Amino acid sequence: MQIYAGVRLLLPESGLYWEDLAWLSFALSLRSEELSARFPGGVCIEITAVDFPLSDYRPEVAALAMDGWLREEFHLPDAGIACTYSGEPDPYTFTWGDAQPHSIAPPRERTP
Repeated sequence: MQIYAGVRLLLPESGLYWEDLAWLSFALSLRSEELSARFPGGVCIEITAVDFPLSDYRPEVAALAMDGWLREEFHLPDAGIACTYSGEPDPYTFTWGDAQPHSIAPPRERTP
């Protein structure tokens, strides 16, 4: 998948859930200019697996995982992407630094 000039995301053969793919792509897009400048010949980031406990699943975490990996692997500065836990009914609060994440509407409920 082309993310930016020379920055590509390679998906596992088994595929990915669409929300995980959207959030992984979002996080990679935030770093794409930096990566494109470092690798003028192009760079491919390969996703081998996305594994998580279903009881704690939040698709936004894929963006946090991608950003954390990119920061560690390429020694990139913190972009302000984070998650805090409050214990409230919706306990997770995500912050995206200066970025504006895409809008993903929750699935519509089926009616019988």
